[in-house]
Amino acid sequence: MPNQLARNLLGVRIDLTEARDVFLELLAWRRAGRRGYVTLVNPHTVQSCSRDPEMLAAVRDSDLALPDGVGITLASRLLGYGCARRIAGPSLMLELCNWGRSAGLRHFFYGGGEGVADELARRLERRFPGLHIAGALCPPFRTLTPDEDEWMVQTINGAAPDLVWVGLGTAKQEKWMAAHVGRIQAAALLGVGAAFDFHAGKVPWAPGWVRRAGLEWAYRLAHEPRRLWRRNLDSPIFLARVGAQMAVHTIASEHVST
Repeated sequence: MPNQLARNLLGVRIDLTEARDVFLELLAWRRAGRRGYVTLVNPHTVQSCSRDPEMLAAVRDSDLALPDGVGITLASRLLGYGCARRIAGPSLMLELCNWGRSAGLRHFFYGGGEGVADELARRLERRFPGLHIAGALCPPFRTLTPDEDEWMVQTINGAAPDLVWVGLGTAKQEKWMAAHVGRIQAAALLGVGAAFDFHAGKVPWAPGWVRRAGLEWAYRLAHEPRRLWRRNLDSPIFLARVGAQMAVHTIASEHVST
């Protein structure tokens, strides 16, 4: 991925690109035998990075950090980075499952609540005839023992996937990918969180017009207020920090011009 696409947003790298280019990049990784991982960055991710150095390192070390969330695309415009296209995890999953059929991509689903990964795989297989499903695993929510973790790794590797979709929730999935990239012999690990519940039919996904209007956050909050109210407090703090970064850029530009 060209370096000029990388931008600094509050100390977190964002790679401004499009879903089709991500697909082509992952195919290139597979051809080259490369092992990488992909993070999806939204305002909550950025705020989590500011509080958790391990999370920041996991996002920083990812091979692609994609702009997810209307707050990220708005911040990109405000900071003069251009009109970034949002690449949401649930949409990316559908696109790569669709496009990947012609390339023979093999998909593995790791995460979600009990039975979610299996249901997700079944639904996607019905939706995309010819889709290659390598397998699915739902780990327990607790920390795995070293033996359990090794068994999970060997099970995934034994299925020989090209893409491993990881749905463990923000922070946990990023840290898991950072710890397992290379150990898992897949071209890419992709942390997509809520995509598992959406596409398995466990949680309603916002209608297309709501997503296009940038109101998915409100739709999700209305459907899961107990789980998401605290997370949404990050958004105004994020925007305030973006404003401060804008001010720094403005002052620096004025200083250079004088």
